[in-house]
Amino acid sequence: MLDLNFTPFPNLTTVRLILRPLKIEDTNEIMFLRSDEKVNKFLDRQKARIIDDATNFIRKIEKGIVNNEWIYWAITIKNNDTLIGTICLFNIDVLKNTVEIGYELNPNFHGKGIMQEAISTVIKFGFDNLRIKNITAFPSADNVKSIKLLERNNFKFDIDFAFATKEELNNLSCYYLERKMTDKKCQHTTKNKLHLP
Repeated sequence: MLDLNFTPFPNLTTVRLILRPLKIEDTNEIMFLRSDEKVNKFLDRQKARIIDDATNFIRKIEKGIVNNEWIYWAITIKNNDTLIGTICLFNIDVLKNTVEIGYELNPNFHGKGIMQEAISTVIKFGFDNLRIKNITAFPSADNVKSIKLLERNNFKFDIDFAFATKEELNNLSCYYLERKMTDKKCQHTTKNKLHLP
């Protein structure tokens, strides 16, 4: 069974990074991530238009963590607390013991291996601490860099994954990673197709 208790918040550390909780001081960085054309090119979400959109998003994330609905980290470089990206585990399904992973990174930090450090650490946390059996990801089929990142971390393409219609699929592909690598595929349907928080 999943161990969902995010209090106290699980800060994570890598060689170069600190993954910490989101805070109101991150408003400007969240505004940038959620409004920038490059960051949002492959994400199916409404872009932030005013600063209140970012503030409200942070409050929503904080509330969800308190309620153990999801776990969401701000990605920062050691010795610099400025948020440069985010990574989260959400769409938690306790009965199926599965979660979805999502991530985004300031384009100024692309190509530096930062998300590789972050995702490998979050995967380990999900399997070892939360006892998750299956982590899914739904990148756009056109997001080559995201797909390569997933494949580098042993995610497998679910060839059988499909929504009821092409319109509902919205160019998404499904990748999954299992703790015991049995042949369980993505369990999502159009009814529980939720977006990154």
